[in-house]
Amino acid sequence: ESQERYVLVLEPSSVELFGEIAAREGCPWAVVGEATAQAGIRVVDEAGEPVVDLPNALLFADPPPLEKVAESSQSTPTSIDWPAIDPGDALKRVLALPSVAAKHFLITIGDRSVTGQIHRDPMVGPWQVPVADCAITLADYDGVAGEAMAVGERPAIAIHHPAASVRVAIGEALTNLLSAPIAGLDRVKLSANWMAACGELREDSALYSGVHAVSEMCRALSLAIPVGKDSLSMRVKWDDESGAHEVHSPLSLVVTAFTALDDVRGNLTPQLAADDALLLLVEPDGARDPLGATALAQVYGIADPETADVRDLPALRRLVDAVAELRHEGLLLAAHDRSDGGLIVTLAEMLFASRVGVELELESLGERDALGALFSENLGLVLQVSGADSARAIDVLRRHGLDDRAALIGRSNPAHQRLQVIGREGKIIDEARADLERIWRATSHAIQRLRDNPACADEEYADLDDSPALRLTMPESVEMHHHAVIVDRRPPAAILREQGVNSQYEMAAAFDAAGFRAVDVTMSDLFDGRDDLAEYSLLAACGGFSFGDVLGAGLGWASGILHQPRVREMFEAFFARSDTLALGICNGCQMMSALNPLLPHGERWPKLLRNRSEQYEGRVVQASVPPNDNAFFQSLTGAEIPISVAHGEGRFVFPDDQALQAFENGRQIVMRYVDGEGRPATRYPQNPNGSPNGIAGVGSANGRVAVVMPHPERNHRTLANSWLPGHWDAPYGPWFELFVSARRTLG
Repeated sequence: ESQERYVLVLEPSSVELFGEIAAREGCPWAVVGEATAQAGIRVVDEAGEPVVDLPNALLFADPPPLEKVAESSQSTPTSIDWPAIDPGDALKRVLALPSVAAKHFLITIGDRSVTGQIHRDPMVGPWQVPVADCAITLADYDGVAGEAMAVGERPAIAIHHPAASVRVAIGEALTNLLSAPIAGLDRVKLSANWMAACGELREDSALYSGVHAVSEMCRALSLAIPVGKDSLSMRVKWDDESGAHEVHSPLSLVVTAFTALDDVRGNLTPQLAADDALLLLVEPDGARDPLGATALAQVYGIADPETADVRDLPALRRLVDAVAELRHEGLLLAAHDRSDGGLIVTLAEMLFASRVGVELELESLGERDALGALFSENLGLVLQVSGADSARAIDVLRRHGLDDRAALIGRSNPAHQRLQVIGREGKIIDEARADLERIWRATSHAIQRLRDNPACADEEYADLDDSPALRLTMPESVEMHHHAVIVDRRPPAAILREQGVNSQYEMAAAFDAAGFRAVDVTMSDLFDGRDDLAEYSLLAACGGFSFGDVLGAGLGWASGILHQPRVREMFEAFFARSDTLALGICNGCQMMSALNPLLPHGERWPKLLRNRSEQYEGRVVQASVPPNDNAFFQSLTGAEIPISVAHGEGRFVFPDDQALQAFENGRQIVMRYVDGEGRPATRYPQNPNGSPNGIAGVGSANGRVAVVMPHPERNHRTLANSWLPGHWDAPYGPWFELFVSARRTLG
């Protein structure tokens, strides 16, 4: 793959050092040439004969001007008469549309916790619903600064109005970004990914008008687009017995908005506070309700040319400033932008994330048509504010010139879990959360059944009525950690990695904060004699994909140890010492389980096999710590804590039932997946891999070795958790106690 190769320019004096670094990392490299004073490029064969010899004058000569002629069609939007549509039926159809429906099938097969610096991922709240408006990452392992990213795209609008589609795409990216505590538009940068079928009738003109519209909008908002890419051959042609065929894509712009954050705290999500609070709709473009190219138009097959657009750019800028002030004043409880599906879908997703009822009063929107008010997709933002703060919130919007673009449209009600829309004649929509969420997730469920183990897909889908929420229970003896551990002596900890491992930084950060001296140790260091485990008090094997897992998860890593006599003896000696500890997480767990011949009493250790779902699982699940005698986990006995998992082969398989029972009886189970009642989880996804008795981790009989598949190191900071209850306000998360316990053990 060309994109996986890099061309670097080095000073000749640096080549030797670069070679040493590459060798340590197992990275193939080669010197392919040199820069000379010759003004050109010269390639020679093995005999030194030139096969390419081009002067710069030819390579970089000014090309002749390119002239393109394109056809455009000018159409004046004309309103069409929509048929009578029942809003309740429309909502159910729209929720099942793939662009609106839940994306669990796609989101949960990606690793969204790697680095331990993920503050906001797509999943929101204790029920982990994928409705987040933006992503937020942390800049380091100590501070609160970070970065926020959000996406906007509206390709369907381009069928009618290319310029409007790109304006709405940028506007959507910005309204999504408002859920993060951004300082203002002056720090926002955009990336533009253009797709078009250049050369097709009217498509060149569409691209030109789209680029022109983006230029005008960015200049008006003082936004820059420093990066981007394009794919300008979005067409396919083929012939068959019925003749020639061709399909080409309309203009599409995918915009990513990015900004640095001074403080990631205070980001808003669609999860409604469990209060009887008010809902405020802010529409920077005013009360316009076009339905062309909306999800509603798609599900009913109606080609309405009147589409969403962004006409009032100053109002959009004022909205950014107003939300910043509302957040600074502490007036906002939740927020969600209006996009695919319209206002009714925005409210439904807030209901799904919080399981707090939503009541929308249509009369609050004036004389607007119910269908347009509910399903139009012009830019908008729904904000939750307390009743006591609503007047102050309206006053802030008034100062920013948005009071005529805002309306209190209803309330949240924790007394029920229903979506209710009340019109002049009564309720026109009154649906239970579970019924709507089942429709919203049906598309994802159907794809999961085809791709994964259908039994697992069915178990997850069946849980929608009463799926358990994440929760936190800590032993009374464990206090919140408000500071890193400060000690005079910092025992050396070998943070061990092999080619393909990717979790060494968060592992090192966790042990460093717990009072260890974390040292980066590669397997090549041990093989080549540059380092020795005899120098360390603790060994931590990190997660990732050693050797791409092509030999089995962790098996290639373990084989290198077992089949190199000197290194095998080194590991065996380390495990035999009475003054050492060892921890394996994820890929490190898989590897260390395969080292069972070297572990004390390791002959009956389990191995790790493919997940029951037959799919990679990236989730947050509920884990508990049963009674145990392990140096890492003993102090956490009785805890129930959310934790990130990210693996494809995490199912513990013991040699036989007697071996499993021996681990149970010997208090060697150090972590379990549990259900809503705290019992060992047997169903998916509470048990993400099908391990017996919900086993997520085991330890050695002497209590000095532990291996777990979940990632406590990625959650050791409070800010690096997808969800924790509001009362946990310490900088370090509940799982940090695991690392502190290890430091305590070593004295």
